Amino acid sequence: MARAQFSAETSGGGAFVRQPNRFTGRVTADSTSPPGGGPDEQDRWPLEAGRYRLIWCRACPWAHRARIVRGLLGLDDAISLGTVDPIRDERGWAFALDPDGFDPVLGVSFLSEAYLATDPDYTGRVTVPALVDTLTGRVVTNDYPQLTLDFSTEWRSLHRAGAPDLYPEELRPEMDALMAEIHTDVNNGVYRCGFATSQEAYDEAFRALFARLDVLSERLAGQRYLMGDAITEADVRLFTTLVRFDAAYHGHFKCNRGKLTEMPVLWAYARDLFQTPGFGETVDFDHIKRHYYATHREINPTGIVPLGPDESGWGTPHGRG
Repeated sequence: MARAQFSAETSGGGAFVRQPNRFTGRVTADSTSPPGGGPDEQDRWPLEAGRYRLIWCRACPWAHRARIVRGLLGLDDAISLGTVDPIRDERGWAFALDPDGFDPVLGVSFLSEAYLATDPDYTGRVTVPALVDTLTGRVVTNDYPQLTLDFSTEWRSLHRAGAPDLYPEELRPEMDALMAEIHTDVNNGVYRCGFATSQEAYDEAFRALFARLDVLSERLAGQRYLMGDAITEADVRLFTTLVRFDAAYHGHFKCNRGKLTEMPVLWAYARDLFQTPGFGETVDFDHIKRHYYATHREINPTGIVPLGPDESGWGTPHGRG
């Protein structure tokens, strides 16, 4: 069997099994902790503007969704932003983009320092996004699915005027089911293709990925967004995978039944979102390509980063809406 990129997250059958999120604290409006306090008995941190720092990487789709939601809701002033370098080595995510290689707020060189300050025995993979408490340097959460939902619900009092409702209460049962399917087959599905170490595991993930994309394409053929005529969290989650599809997943992860640009409905839908304020300006194709091709050396041993694909099409008319 081929060598796994992440051996601790690879099953005996060669399938990629993503590690669980280690830190699952939440910043909530009903925390019983006082301002400046730590988590209460239910691991709920107090809601305070300016206290927490979102650590993201422009290359990472899980972190990208948090960046987009933060911006759409107008939480930029309430939650500060730290950016790690797209190149990750054995030491993990580094603040190499900052002067002197230190995050200016947290004062650390690597995100792993905040992880170990929170759990000195942590041995898993350090991931982004991470919401870090600037008072203690501890990680509140790296639970990316819950983080963005909390931005929409628990942080509501700090939203900008006219902020969209990305998680409408009446749509949540249908949205939750849809987002679970998208996560399994698409968001994580591309990784299950790329990190598979057996033909059987790859084949299964590949078929599930494109079957789901076909279903989503059919759904979007009759409506502008996944839940109808307004952008929701579901669209954010699908977008961050689609925008990386041709640049990384089609070639690097062998998701090559077809390119996004060869899927007419999904390509138009992705361009529609890309051209929506809060989406396209957060995309960095250089960081995306350098991260995937230069850090996954078991998949791409040479570390050569491709010059393509042509990105100019993202700005062309999409014909939706």
